Amino acid sequence: MKAVCWMGVDKISVETVPDPKILNPRDAIVRITSTCICGSDLHLYNGYVPTMEQGDILGHEFMGEVVEVGPSVSRDKLKVGDRVVVPFTIACGRCFFCEQQLWSCCDNSNPNYWIAEEMMGYSPSGLFGYTHMLGGYSGGQAQYARVPFADVGPLRIPDGIPDDKVVFLSDIFPTGYMAAENCNIRPGDTVAIWGCGPVGQFAIRSAFLLGAERVIAIDRIPERLQMARQGGAETINYEEVDDLVQFLKDMTANIGPDSCIDAVGMEASGHGITFAMDRAKQALRIELDRPYVLRQVVQACRKGGTVSVPGVYAGFIDKVPMGAFMNKGLTMKTGQTHMMRYMKPLLDRVQRGEIDPSFVKTHNPSIDMAPEMYKMFRDKQDHCIKVVMNPWADGAAAA
Repeated sequence: MKAVCWMGVDKISVETVPDPKILNPRDAIVRITSTCICGSDLHLYNGYVPTMEQGDILGHEFMGEVVEVGPSVSRDKLKVGDRVVVPFTIACGRCFFCEQQLWSCCDNSNPNYWIAEEMMGYSPSGLFGYTHMLGGYSGGQAQYARVPFADVGPLRIPDGIPDDKVVFLSDIFPTGYMAAENCNIRPGDTVAIWGCGPVGQFAIRSAFLLGAERVIAIDRIPERLQMARQGGAETINYEEVDDLVQFLKDMTANIGPDSCIDAVGMEASGHGITFAMDRAKQALRIELDRPYVLRQVVQACRKGGTVSVPGVYAGFIDKVPMGAFMNKGLTMKTGQTHMMRYMKPLLDRVQRGEIDPSFVKTHNPSIDMAPEMYKMFRDKQDHCIKVVMNPWADGAAAA
């Protein structure tokens, strides 16, 4: 089969690799019909997340048709021919954390848990296509994928709903929704969101679905800011503002946003001495992450407010304003998304017509175009916001 493989920093290639096979009685094999490039994949592409190996298959946002199931998978749960969205987190469904619906904290789905424990104290769940530290699972930017614990994760999709409306249930729609839900939004609240990439776009719309009165979206890319405005947000181009924290105070009667979302994570952009120091430390591998936005989020949030962090961080960070966090009485909520908690309720919202997630897609190439699309997405060329690839089509990208 064809698969998108990580070959080193800034090196992606489409290779012919062996088809996956059933390895565990609870496995399934899915023939992939749509697969996406996520902003989190760019952290791997840029070489900022450790434990990638040459030839690893990338991708954690995908859907398709079940073509084989293991003998322990009940046909009431999943059967050949089912059309499914596969969550990016892998969960066993039986451990303490799964029973608490903390699916992304599953204790049994990361066979390389000991690597994660060295960095984090405890291991989160395994993830598709996202380092050997998080399981070494082959990803879904391919024509087929093996899906472990297939009786737990995949969501059946009714006939008649196109892939474009549901494929984002694999990650970015639930991730944006959980980011907004973590804000404890009350009617009349103001939510500020740093980053208008795909997760930020879904966080904007989710904040309104959950009752926010105002959403303020912060970015610098014109097409992302335009998409945010189409979703109802007020926007700020941070490159045009000298003091973003003060600007937000001025917009909120000197109170500050009720909650602030960091939808950027470890490769935040900015300006000034602090940003230059972060970039230099990250380049030298002294610091894994650039927490420029995280600092702003903590400083800008109103007293007693909530900071929500769906943006990915990989390691240790410097100069976080802990004094501001503590003295302002802030609450922080974060984590990889507890996917199985959100996928079906959000599918119901799609079916009721409350939201059409396909708004975020800008490019629909064949999988053969993956190397070019990774570069285009990273460098924000051709108004690229979200890439959805077809593993079976030949030819170039279609906007």
